[in-house]
Amino acid sequence: MINIGIHGANGKMGQMIISCLKDTPNARLSAAYAIKPLCFDVPKDVTVTDKFDELFANCDVVIDFTIRDGAINLINYARTSPKPLVIGTTGLGEDGANLLNLAASTMPILYATNMSLGVAVLNRLTQIASKTLNEFDIEIVEQHHRHKKDAPSGTALTLAEHAASARGLNLKDVIVTGRDGQIGARSKDEIAVLAVRGGDVVGRHTIGFYNDGEFIELNHTATSRATFAKGAIKAAIWLSARKNGLYSIYDCLGL
Repeated sequence: MINIGIHGANGKMGQMIISCLKDTPNARLSAAYAIKPLCFDVPKDVTVTDKFDELFANCDVVIDFTIRDGAINLINYARTSPKPLVIGTTGLGEDGANLLNLAASTMPILYATNMSLGVAVLNRLTQIASKTLNEFDIEIVEQHHRHKKDAPSGTALTLAEHAASARGLNLKDVIVTGRDGQIGARSKDEIAVLAVRGGDVVGRHTIGFYNDGEFIELNHTATSRATFAKGAIKAAIWLSARKNGLYSIYDCLGL
């Protein structure tokens, strides 16, 4: 039985992971980290805390779905008390990526901007399409609920990174995140990543490859956060037996 601690237990994803753990036979909720009192009930044997040392002492692996500062604080603490970490928080930036690499030298860490199997496959398909259709223009549109704080989404940026790398391009050199006014014709290599926010959309990502006379669009739509929660639990169980290092969702899924 794998004992799982949740960092950000009061968040929407934290609550969904806790709910999904009830039906997971080989893992259980053992600790819940929340700054404010929990807004739901948990079994009496679950440690509820706002202290990292108590969270780490009462679990085998920690799952994090919070905000950038929360994830950074968690990773920095883990460097003083190593513990397997599954990080699903997006928008960590370049400093956050560097911190992940540094921390992974002393503990196993799995970082993914999206925990779903479908998105993992979409990323692989994006690589194939981008390399094969190398004369096609690439455009990415992502849609999320009105409460999402970062834009473009981490998943959309990951799609863009796969598309760019498949063509031997540096994403920083070709990414476009908005268009307005007399901007001129589209350049050959640019990859646009455009964000839409509204309502309660869980997540929808479309990457299109456009050429004269034809185009292809690949789409993934999440209809429930349970998709990501189950993926994070699967990742946590898998990670608990791994050696130190930085892993991806592809490692977990064998893709």
